[in-house]
Amino acid sequence: MPSHKSFYTAADIAHLEHLHHEPGEAPFIRGPFTEMYRHKPWTIRQYTGFASSVETNRAFKKTLAEGGQGLSLAFDLPTHLGFDSDHPAAQADVGRTGVAIDSVEDMKQLFDGIDLSKVSVSMTMNGAVLPVMAAFIVAAEEQGVSPRQLRGTIQNDILKEFMVRNTYIFEPHSSMRISTDVVEYLHRELPQFNSMSISGYHFKEAGAEPALELALTLANACEYLDTISQRGLDLNRFCPRLSFFFGVGMNFFEEIAKLRAARLLWSQAVEQRGATSAKARRMKMHCQTSGWSLSAQEPENNLMRTTLEAMAAVFGGTQSLHTNSYDEALNLPTPEAARLARNTQLIMQHEAGLCDIADPWGGSYMMENLTHETAQKARSYLALIEQQGGIIAALNSGWVDQQIHKRALQTQSSIDNGQTTIIGVNCYQTRETPGKASAYTVNYDAFKHQQQQLSTLKQSRDPLQVQQALLQLSQAAADNKANLLEATIRAIRTRATLGECTQALLKQFRRHPGNLDFIRHHNNDDQNSHSLDRQRVLTAIRQFRRNHQRAPSILLAKLGLDGHDRGIKVIASNLKQVGFDVELAPLFSSPEQVAMMCRSCQYDALGISLLSGAHLPLMDKLIKAMQQHRTDQQPGIFLGGIIPDQDIEPLTRMGVSKIFKPATPIDSLSLEIIQHLQSAPVGYQQTIQKHR
Repeated sequence: MPSHKSFYTAADIAHLEHLHHEPGEAPFIRGPFTEMYRHKPWTIRQYTGFASSVETNRAFKKTLAEGGQGLSLAFDLPTHLGFDSDHPAAQADVGRTGVAIDSVEDMKQLFDGIDLSKVSVSMTMNGAVLPVMAAFIVAAEEQGVSPRQLRGTIQNDILKEFMVRNTYIFEPHSSMRISTDVVEYLHRELPQFNSMSISGYHFKEAGAEPALELALTLANACEYLDTISQRGLDLNRFCPRLSFFFGVGMNFFEEIAKLRAARLLWSQAVEQRGATSAKARRMKMHCQTSGWSLSAQEPENNLMRTTLEAMAAVFGGTQSLHTNSYDEALNLPTPEAARLARNTQLIMQHEAGLCDIADPWGGSYMMENLTHETAQKARSYLALIEQQGGIIAALNSGWVDQQIHKRALQTQSSIDNGQTTIIGVNCYQTRETPGKASAYTVNYDAFKHQQQQLSTLKQSRDPLQVQQALLQLSQAAADNKANLLEATIRAIRTRATLGECTQALLKQFRRHPGNLDFIRHHNNDDQNSHSLDRQRVLTAIRQFRRNHQRAPSILLAKLGLDGHDRGIKVIASNLKQVGFDVELAPLFSSPEQVAMMCRSCQYDALGISLLSGAHLPLMDKLIKAMQQHRTDQQPGIFLGGIIPDQDIEPLTRMGVSKIFKPATPIDSLSLEIIQHLQSAPVGYQQTIQKHR
């Protein structure tokens, strides 16, 4: 928190200039609109998407019937990364974290019976933004809806993918061209559709503090503005079509101040770039409660966490909101949990009176001071970014990743040593057997369904038309004057697939390589170093060194297409700190690639992080691949992630040594691994390859 004062007085705000502004007035600290929720409550926009387009269509209709006011579409990982569902690298992840979209036929099924001229649609898509946006436009056309009638938002924020979320396809320069082409086309042809939603949410979930989250979000936004200005677009006309996306965590006052400070900073940044209209300077935002703050222990407590975070978003002046389901730390949300999450917002809108007053915190000694301090700290980060030559230079140098990773390490250490209190996790744990959230299983025959859809599509289309359209798309990629979204729309109309469009672009653009790195030396162990578990870990590792004349070695890997890397990097840093020899496999490694790494450099332990829900098929493939080339001693295999209870027994049968649930203390995890290695015979004498 920027300030730790126990109380505030008028002296704390006497120097502030913004206090005389009202809601709806620049710089919009008090809200983007004068009446705020008295005129129109925030939009309830729940993020939805799983398995097939048919199943998601049913979920959309149910959401709209039960009070949802807009649709927010989640795609699966193969779609994000530009793979058709039948691609060998994609099959285990099809339909796991969202809906699979291979062609316009999937998009048509997705919105069957939903009038796209009346419902706004938000799509979280960046890497494969061209074929996904093209499929949406063509599906609407074939529904009889003109592009000029479409309302909604495409995220189209590619820079943050290289920093945190990792669902990129092409290298940064080509990706920026794609992003700008999308903005240019939508600006011209879809005047009611927001062409970019710049995201801070993923920085927060990856570990960034509020001021760093603001700074990185605004630095990315300004980079987009400067690039778009070079295309000749008028910022007074373009900026009103921008929106922002922020995460809201558990520090109630700090999160409200962050959202108020965001509007101040954005208004000033746009004005500095020459925009003169109030509409251009007005920040509009969507918020989502934090997924990272949800605990697997006593999951019912998450209902209170989500409610407090939602209230902070509303007091901060959000225009739309997603509330997470209480059981998301355990499995895919059940329909009952999803309904509770949505009803949380309905109760806030209709029963709590939160819509009656615009910015009730305006003039508060504490809140105004905290808003100012948050903005000042964000400005300090922005100055550091500028000193490095801008956000792309700071990204390429590794500075961005280091700042976020450092903060994530500090947060984890604070939780493990009890400085940060989490009820039911590190204090006030129940001695009774905690209740378990109901498991919700999706029909994971999604791969078979998509495979059949693709086969039918390819048999019914004109192959010559498809070939010509894809050739034209490749040629457009080589011509900087061509608009790539326009060329992709032509290809999608011929029934070209998402994967085919991606491959056509890859003939001119380079796929960005996945990479993982971590901080190998950090000083966050002051409080933890005296814990009993830490001392036992250090003793056990010293004993291992004496017995084997080397450190215990572990390979850590993300399997499949899951790019969320906060957890694995925190674990890598801490294992390194206590004495393990730690290596990270490249992002998006296949089971066969990880097995090959284990064969070529025999590690004592293998740690797998999986958050995509594809743990059963991916671990099955991994262990079978390792067994095909069995050595005298197989490494202990450890799995961490959101693993439903019903999957633990089959994973154990496969050969997984230990499964770690979310919120496992790092020292406990380290101790379990080294104790397993002590109890199992270790026969590896081969020199461990080190990547320094």
